[in-house]
Amino acid sequence: MNKDCKNNGHYDGNNAFHHVILGSRVTEKTAFLSEKMNCVVLEVAIDSNKAQIRRSVESAWSVKVLSVRTQTRVGRVRRRGASVGRCADRKIAIVQLHHDDRLSFY
Repeated sequence: MNKDCKNNGHYDGNNAFHHVILGSRVTEKTAFLSEKMNCVVLEVAIDSNKAQIRRSVESAWSVKVLSVRTQTRVGRVRRRGASVGRCADRKIAIVQLHHDDRLSFY
């Protein structure tokens, strides 16, 4: 395994943004944030921190990040008959970009 690899399987490096950023969230609320506040809402790895998210966004799209806010959403319990399961935990990041930079996912 590469020496840059941490124990949890996510790489810590400038060009390894694909291990931190999992996808984008496109809803009416995220479209409003994009238009009014120049924010991008991304789904990120559950064990990533704000510094890793900032570096990943800046290296992936060559933009300047002003702030990063995160939310961890705990998966809810689901039942089907007698069996009980649980949805996976998710983490999203609201990334505010510099006013000169723009990202569009639609």
